[in-house]
Amino acid sequence: ATHTNTHTITRAHAPHTHTRMATAEKPATTVPAVVAAAAAGSPSPTGEVPSAKSISSIRANCGFNLPNSSLSRHASRGAVHGEGFSCCCQSFAQNTSDHEVQPVKPATIEITGDTLTLEELDLAGCSGTRITVPESIWARIVETREYLLSITQGRAVYGVNTGFGSFAKVAIPKGDLAKLQLNLIRSHAVGVGDPLTPALVRMLLCLRINTLAKGHSGVRRETLEAMIKAFNEGCIPRVPCQGTVGASGDLCQLAHLALGLLGEGDMWDTDTNQWEPAAQVMAKKHCQLLELHEKEGLALINGTGFITSITAVAYMKARNLLQEAIIVACLSVEALKGTDRAFDPRIHAARCHPGQVKVASMLRDLLCPNGVHSEIHDQYAQAKVQDAYTLRCIPQVYGICMDTLNFVESILKVELNAGTDNPMIFTNPGDVISGGNFHAEYPAKAADILAIAIQDIANMSERRTFRLTTSALSGHPSFLIQTEKAGLNSGYMIVQYAAAAITSENKVLCHPASVDTIPTSEGQEDHVSMGGFAARKALTVVENVEKVVGMELLCACQALEFLRPLKTTTPLEAVHDLLRTGIPRLEEDHYLSPDMHFCIDLIRNGQLHAAVQAVMHPKSS
Repeated sequence: ATHTNTHTITRAHAPHTHTRMATAEKPATTVPAVVAAAAAGSPSPTGEVPSAKSISSIRANCGFNLPNSSLSRHASRGAVHGEGFSCCCQSFAQNTSDHEVQPVKPATIEITGDTLTLEELDLAGCSGTRITVPESIWARIVETREYLLSITQGRAVYGVNTGFGSFAKVAIPKGDLAKLQLNLIRSHAVGVGDPLTPALVRMLLCLRINTLAKGHSGVRRETLEAMIKAFNEGCIPRVPCQGTVGASGDLCQLAHLALGLLGEGDMWDTDTNQWEPAAQVMAKKHCQLLELHEKEGLALINGTGFITSITAVAYMKARNLLQEAIIVACLSVEALKGTDRAFDPRIHAARCHPGQVKVASMLRDLLCPNGVHSEIHDQYAQAKVQDAYTLRCIPQVYGICMDTLNFVESILKVELNAGTDNPMIFTNPGDVISGGNFHAEYPAKAADILAIAIQDIANMSERRTFRLTTSALSGHPSFLIQTEKAGLNSGYMIVQYAAAAITSENKVLCHPASVDTIPTSEGQEDHVSMGGFAARKALTVVENVEKVVGMELLCACQALEFLRPLKTTTPLEAVHDLLRTGIPRLEEDHYLSPDMHFCIDLIRNGQLHAAVQAVMHPKSS
């Protein structure tokens, strides 16, 4: 399929790499395959039926617990979401099989307004996932609706019988209250740019349903039931990626979401694999078009679902990336004949940041598993006093990245179940209050901080790639090509160029979007979060870092070849062997881009961690 603004080369576009995989005696099992087999209760590609414990061990050793579904979907989400500034979008040029994220098995999420998890949001992005609402929720939905109707008989309530934004002082006649809501959706659906992927549209709709289920929005039961049916039937309105300033919420994207459910605009037709009129697709799926009553239009578009869902995807990819990057860094330490003295637990206990302590422990587990150093270490590293910062300071830099991701997780967990509507309706005691919970500063700041933290992995990774390809720093042949063949062959010279270019690009993208604000609505909304761009570029930054770490992996494994017959540690040899199932040792120049994408795919799929855990002693799993 054609991805807008993306140049990812998949296996289908890399025939020579694909052939190598096909001829490998025993291709490594991917994490998604293992997870899928466990969920289905069937054998993995190696013939083994993984237990829940073994799946848990795959996600261990990373300082946090990866969601059950993140490795099977979001670890490889780059291929689903595309990349670049349209990282969360698709052109939908050909067929949805390249855009749909299939669940391991049909899943059902119970929506209560208070209990949605990141794992469940991840599942919501998968076709076939269904939503249910417990009967107890309907009582508060009905109660809130009845209270809203009673209180608006004698007073002005924002967005119910008044205009919006700076028109809040304009009273709306009773006969126009329904039209007011329809006009709101139509006038606010002004998005531009590529459409979101089906996965993100489903996540967006799931979050909106969850917010409405809290019972503070005043929608009718019929409206919420119609939205749930649309989700369960796979209705995917066309939602452009640009147009939100992140207050009052994601008005633009949520208006497009609602517009499709009203039967206007476009909707993706999974039968024809193209955009069709929304009303036509809804009819084909036997879904009732929404009919908006008092306040319901406003309830559908006040919220932070767009920003939150994209930031959640970036976060889940970043968690997988961090554990993969730690493994690759260890390969570079070995390939550069580094010492692990700087990872001594006493050093890190003296400073005692949780992430730093955990990363140092992970490094020790990989570089000295069960107290046994590698042959490379015993030959070269014992006489070393200290290494360059990009080797010596991995715990300090990757540690704050880990701690930052834990902070981002805490923000997202709250935001998933936050009441972000305005006005908010309360029934005990009864009141309708205008507030600002739609303001997306929380997820916007989380997205910006995530991007800044994860970029430092690329900063260090690129510098290690530079060291690996620089003879004076590594002791290996220049650009990791045999000296007698150098000149005629360039080796991995330009791999480092590419890593440098992407790292530099990320430095610009890491400028926080949420430090900006432009007043809107004639000054009534005089501070906004700009969280939409913060989230979109955070995902781009994460996907760029995946590429840089993949390039380091390629170079580190090649550098190890020049230390043969000495071997690295058992877990790191397993990673080297995994890479060699698709990429042979570089003997002379050939088309390298598919090799780089093979490495990037290993990173995105969490396969390095899976390979390591398959051979690690239980103590380190």
